[in-house]
Amino acid sequence: MSGDYETHKNQQPHVSYAGNKVDLDKYALFVDGVTSNPSKDYQSFLESLSALDGEGSNIHRLLTAAVGISAEGGEFMEIVKKMVFQGKPWNDDNREHLIIELGDVMWYVMQACAALDVSLEDVVAGNVEKLKKRYPGGEFNVYESENRASDDR
Repeated sequence: MSGDYETHKNQQPHVSYAGNKVDLDKYALFVDGVTSNPSKDYQSFLESLSALDGEGSNIHRLLTAAVGISAEGGEFMEIVKKMVFQGKPWNDDNREHLIIELGDVMWYVMQACAALDVSLEDVVAGNVEKLKKRYPGGEFNVYESENRASDDR
């Protein structure tokens, strides 16, 4: 979406959903009301970063990792999307492109590991332990996938 809020508001102030009108002006007010101050206000954002940094979070590196993992994961998904839905072929070039994007994801994963002072081996080991608890039989099943223990993240 481009342009300013007023332009878009005037172009389509209501969206029809299942026969009901949605008042986008009221929704915008609701969204603003349930959005945290650090998400809306630069000074609050800086205070949040400062507080987290003061607690030893390495927030600048975590933020770099989080943004990067999401962005590069999206680039990886874009290639898969185009293959599945838009006829992009499975070939050596596209396989290589996926590997390159996966490498970019890993670069940011390593940033996260550095920020958290944890090795990639420890992260993988923790993931294996989590999945062993989730799937005690050692195989995927839908029930255990959908009905997780309260401490299973």
